[in-house]
Amino acid sequence: MDREWGSKPGSGGAASAQNEAVDRRERLRRLALETIDLAKDPYFMRNHLGSYECKLCLTLHNNEGNYLAHTQGKRHQTNLVKRAAREAKEAPAQPQPHKRKVNVRKSVKIGRPGYRVTKQYDSDTKQRSLLFQIEYPEIEDNAKPRHRFMSSFEQRVQTCDKNYQYLLFAAEPYEIIAFKVPSIEIDKATPKFFSHWDPDSKMFTLQLYFKSKPMETNKPPPPPQGPPPPPPQGLPPGAPMGNPPPPPPLMHGSLPPPPSMGNGPRPMPPGSAPPAPPPPPAGGGGMVNFTSARLPMQGFPGQQMQGMGIRPPPPPNMGQ
Repeated sequence: MDREWGSKPGSGGAASAQNEAVDRRERLRRLALETIDLAKDPYFMRNHLGSYECKLCLTLHNNEGNYLAHTQGKRHQTNLVKRAAREAKEAPAQPQPHKRKVNVRKSVKIGRPGYRVTKQYDSDTKQRSLLFQIEYPEIEDNAKPRHRFMSSFEQRVQTCDKNYQYLLFAAEPYEIIAFKVPSIEIDKATPKFFSHWDPDSKMFTLQLYFKSKPMETNKPPPPPQGPPPPPPQGLPPGAPMGNPPPPPPLMHGSLPPPPSMGNGPRPMPPGSAPPAPPPPPAGGGGMVNFTSARLPMQGFPGQQMQGMGIRPPPPPNMGQ
């Protein structure tokens, strides 16, 4: 018989166990080349001879396909398990962090509770307060409402506003309700900030006071002003700095006071004749001695006065 028993005509005979192992390794090599990246394999190494080595099993391979077929074999897989067990045994035991498990209650909500908010003002302390009264008629047995303050930056329902904060109330099976209040510091004093739960009337009461702003008296005093400017020259101390007072009325027969000296000639008093021009000096050009106590003003030469059409007075008698 030309062919082995059990094989089909033209098939070349049935494959032996050795042939099947060779075919299986070839298929695994092709599959490993498509799925495994040798650059990330910590045990793959290429030596100076151009061949490949497995650092885990200390085996030598002629090409990458042969190494990939080795990684799928029993020897390499067994060494991987032994290596992992030895590393786990040698590694120091690290304490695991304690994770608190919170059980989230899933209950059916029945709606929002009724509430009443009262605004109050204390005239003695100048403080504003709010009184919240929340009704929970269907609250669960042995349950008590809770409350907390929430910053505007914690919520995601409205736009963040640093000028406001939120006060939340919660009780099962009601929905959580929140009130938007000014972002002012709360006065946590015992008689002013309190909460009370009445199990008979099923009403939760909370009162809070806002701290008042500092009073005007706490402001620092204004800086002291400098000394007043000195009075002008010629005024007595304490005289007003404005317009000078009017002159006193003139008495009958008295002369008015002379006006203040300024630029220009002194004005003439009303009803008086103009003064006579002074006489010219003596012929020698020297000064003439007069017996009068009043010294006359220096006049002009006679020729100048004659040219102006004014006759000069005669010179005084020097012999007498």
